[in-house]
Amino acid sequence: MLMFNAENLAKLDQKYFNVIVSDDRDVTIQSKNTGHFWYLHCTEYPTESACVIFHKHRYSHSYHQHVRSRTLRQALKSIKRHDTFQVKVRKRA
Repeated sequence: MLMFNAENLAKLDQKYFNVIVSDDRDVTIQSKNTGHFWYLHCTEYPTESACVIFHKHRYSHSYHQHVRSRTLRQALKSIKRHDTFQVKVRKRA
């Protein structure tokens, strides 16, 4: 079983994210809170639940590796935590 199955993909919060593209190994989303882009890749190595999360601030920027996650759910929580941090930093600036 691959990480990004139809059941997991159906749980993507479309009020929070713009879903750009998704399949059984790759998901590209944009946060509606920050406008940041996220590319989640299921490596299946060393287990099928290994996910690498890439991030960029603007469409024209290049992706950089952000973190790794064991599940799609954990990856989405990590992204939301990052958004919370970004929003707090912006308010201070």
